[in-house]
Amino acid sequence: MSVEKKNILNRAYIVFVFMTLFFIAIIFKLFNIQYVEGDKYITISEERTIKNDTIYANRGNVYADDGSLLATSMMRYDIRFDASKPDSNELFEENIQALSKKLANMLGDTPSYYVKKIRTARNRKPKPNRYLLITRDLGYLDYQEMKMFPIFNMGVYKGGFIAEQSTEREHPLGKISERTIGYDDYRGAPGIEGAFKDYLRGKSGWRMKQRIAQGQWKPINDNNEVEPQDGRDIITTINVNIQDIAHHSLLKQLEYYEADHGCVVVMETKTGEIKAISNLGKTPSGKYYERLNYAIGESHEPGSAFKLMSMVAALELKAIDSGTVVDTGEGKYRMYGRYIHDSKKGGYGEISAARALEVSSNIGFARLIDESFGEDPDVFIDALKKMHLDKTLGLSIKKGEGIPEIPAPGDDKWSKNALPSIAYGYNLRLTPLQTLTFYNAIANNGEMVKPRLVNEIRAWDKKVKVFDKEVIDPKICSDATIDKVQEMLKNVVIRGTGETLYSEDFSMAGKTGTARVEYWMKDWSTNRRYTSSFTGYFPAKNPKYSCIVVIHKPNLEKGYYGADVSGPVFKDIAQKIYRDIPVLEEIENVALNIDAVNQDFESYNKATQSSIIPNVKGMIAMDAVALLENLGLKVEFEGSGRVKKQSIQSGKSLVRGTIIKLELS
Repeated sequence: MSVEKKNILNRAYIVFVFMTLFFIAIIFKLFNIQYVEGDKYITISEERTIKNDTIYANRGNVYADDGSLLATSMMRYDIRFDASKPDSNELFEENIQALSKKLANMLGDTPSYYVKKIRTARNRKPKPNRYLLITRDLGYLDYQEMKMFPIFNMGVYKGGFIAEQSTEREHPLGKISERTIGYDDYRGAPGIEGAFKDYLRGKSGWRMKQRIAQGQWKPINDNNEVEPQDGRDIITTINVNIQDIAHHSLLKQLEYYEADHGCVVVMETKTGEIKAISNLGKTPSGKYYERLNYAIGESHEPGSAFKLMSMVAALELKAIDSGTVVDTGEGKYRMYGRYIHDSKKGGYGEISAARALEVSSNIGFARLIDESFGEDPDVFIDALKKMHLDKTLGLSIKKGEGIPEIPAPGDDKWSKNALPSIAYGYNLRLTPLQTLTFYNAIANNGEMVKPRLVNEIRAWDKKVKVFDKEVIDPKICSDATIDKVQEMLKNVVIRGTGETLYSEDFSMAGKTGTARVEYWMKDWSTNRRYTSSFTGYFPAKNPKYSCIVVIHKPNLEKGYYGADVSGPVFKDIAQKIYRDIPVLEEIENVALNIDAVNQDFESYNKATQSSIIPNVKGMIAMDAVALLENLGLKVEFEGSGRVKKQSIQSGKSLVRGTIIKLELS
């Protein structure tokens, strides 16, 4: 054998050995992958091709006391287009013009705009745009219509129609009571939505999906692995009509007086249910919106509104009587190195304690309280605290309630002037709702009830949790004291500082309040600022509602006294409630008329199957919207409350897709 042949043979052996070793290595690796590390690679494969897709629960709704929607989740869709579809250019050219016309009719712009937009995306190099944005935030009815447009009606794979679904929180009342209803998003979690978020959110489920062509995912099984649990519904105490009255009455007055901000709360006397709460702040442009929840969160010096608390404490301690005489002089009185003034020029002279409340005499209250408790102020302060004026209300909206301040001897804020200042509403702080809760107790014959914003938590038709009336104190003072101060509060309106509000046809009781604001500022003498308030209840006998109105920093040229600025709002709300919402006597053991209920359902079903425009005047907005949308109409509305006018008269032929405009009261 030649040397050359031997070398070739040796090389062949070496190649054979290497090939053998290589195949052995492959067999070993396959064995290792299959039996040793099999689970690991199966997991990696599944992670890339199989996923657990979260199925988000539907968020619960927030309702008013009559079932009207205050907050609900609405489906919204972002629509995109895979411009590589359809595969056939002939099919694309046949339908592009028709598609563009449909898009123009629904979304605006011109058909040529959409033709150019879609063609540009389809002809893009090196490859078509497979994720072209068509529109954002499309409603459900428009989405259902759009997916039937030419090309789009071929679906995602053949027609390139891509719909990305999301939910948005809608407030049917618009900005009315927005801060109280609240939200749970990037802005935080204030209000009812924030306080009850754990109930409203529900629990998400999940479903296994497998990756298929073009990055799409399809469900592996017919059923979800874990079903989502929808959020619970919250039934509030808010009354839509009273809320509407309070909001617009406050807004009108804020605009007229060019005030910085203000709030209104209307509460049911016996139960503590808050029927309306409005908080409006001024923007730099002069508009008003729900900036903060002032009624619950803003502690401030209540001014003359606090004289009622001072009167009740002094009467209970028997330091004075309603007939106790106090000399107010000529309207200016020096006490501990500073002057106290009354609003009346020349003063009131010698008057009774009851009259001092009626005319809101600062001097009268400063002298009465200082002369009665100056030697031992703790007795007076303890009496105030005994009536729970130093405690928060513990509302369901846990975050944001202002902390009351009632200073006592030994505190940093205490001085010789502290006691007389507290007597007429300075050197202490309360929120409007804390002040109203005390007045409501007087209206309720001494029973102090906790203000309440929520009645129930429901899951479909089942009650998950019920919030009953909660009593803070069954009796904050004696019946004798109650009778005396109730009479005084009536007289405030009849012959006192609130006499401009008096009406022979409608009785009210309450107290005006006018408090200086930021009086420690250097510019006070040239730029005076006040807070005006009126707190009371109506009707004066057997009151149904209590109410507080607070307006901060009105234009002084137009007025700033409580009777002028806040009192008219109180009167307007009271009279409109009784004009528009008659109070009906409660009848026990009323049998449910099943036939009437069935008739209502039959009427509704008949209306939704009708071929004519129904009459929705007088209906609650969201009920009217639901009815009209179920008929296939597009609804636009302005305002809030009930339907006042409809743009298409009832009885006319119904054409699906037609826009109908509603004007709400």
